[in-house]
This record gives sequence, C-alpha cells and structure tokens, in this order.
Amino acid sequence: MVETKISKAEQAYAILSRGIMDGTYGPGQRLVIDQLGREHGISSVPWRESLRRLEAEGWVDIVPNAGAIVKSVDVDSWHRTMNLLARLEGYATALSAPRLDAAELAEARDLNKQMGEALANFDPQRFGDLNRTFHESLCSKSDDERLNHLVHAEWTRLDLIRRTAFWYAPGRALASLAEHDQILDLIEAGADADLIETSVRQHEINTLDAVAKHEAERKAAERARS
Repeated sequence: MVETKISKAEQAYAILSRGIMDGTYGPGQRLVIDQLGREHGISSVPWRESLRRLEAEGWVDIVPNAGAIVKSVDVDSWHRTMNLLARLEGYATALSAPRLDAAELAEARDLNKQMGEALANFDPQRFGDLNRTFHESLCSKSDDERLNHLVHAEWTRLDLIRRTAFWYAPGRALASLAEHDQILDLIEAGADADLIETSVRQHEINTLDAVAKHEAERKAAERARS
C-alpha cells in the first residue's frame, strides 16, 4: 500500500478546522501564525495558506493590522432564520414524505452516513454542504413550488450568515445525525404528517437551543475571567 503524504498546508488546515469545530479557537479569537508555528512545528507559509482557505470558506476573517480572527455568528440573524426555517421545513417535509420513494430515502440515509464521516474527518465544509442537501432532499416533493422556494431561500440566507453553527455547540452535530435517522424512520413508517412536521421542526429548534446554551456558557466564562 502506498502511503499518501499530507502536505504541511493540509496539516495546518486540519489543525485549525478541528480547533474551530471543537471550540479550541472560539468566535472572535485571533489566530497568531507565530504562536501556531511554535505550538505545532509548522512554518508560517502553510499557516497563511490554510488561513486563506478558511477565509474563503467563511470560517475566519483576515483583518488588516489584526491578522486572522475566527468569525463570529450573527446570532440574531441566525436565530430568526432558524426559527423560520424550522416551521417552513417541517411543513414542507410533511407534505413531501408520502411522495418519497425507497430509493430517495436510501439516498438520504447515505447522505447522513457521509455526514458522519465528514464529522469524523473534521471537514466542516463537507458536513455543512451534506446537511443542507439532506434537508432539502426531504422537502423536494412537497408539490408546492412557492414553499420549496422559501425553504431554499432560507437555507441560502443561513449559508450567508454562517455555513453552519453546529460547531459552536459541541456534541450537537453528532446528535443531529441520530435525529435525521429518526425523521427517516417516521417517513418510512408512513407516520402522521403532523408528527413528521413536529419532529422536523423540533430537530431545528434543538440546534437553536444547543447554540443558545453554548453561547450563554461562553459569555459567562468570559465574564468570570474578566
């Protein structure tokens, strides 16, 4: 077997993306290249490359005279969008459920499995893209074009605010995968539309609650340190 050599830039990117996901590098924290180099034994050029990549993906801001800073979520906008999406998506999924065939449900389960793999590989970009694809696929047969458009628009708005907020609530991404399976179980079992709608809506609300709790704990810790 030929062993694939990972470049220093890929190593640096993996360290930073993993750190952002697990909370080591929190919102608003500066990522100082010299310090990172000392901690991990990687020179400055790979760190610069990885930071530019993370900036392009929406995870950090590179600010003149300040350097790279982990991007903060626009919490108010995110909460409003998530609340609306929870209601729209719950209704759209309930309408779509009876029209989803076995192949489409199997594809959704495969997407959920791929999300688990992305989570294990600390790949936030892929996780976020797969998560959106999973949710929109379950709404794809609602037979209400205006509703479908609204769901798509809110997902796009969510991407503009932040690709995903799962990483600001440790453990939430893993819990969401189990909830995805529960939703698919309900659809496959031909569950009542109201139950499917409620389950999808609660799934989104659970993310809201987890992020809100984590934000409150983070702010309390900051106050305690000051």
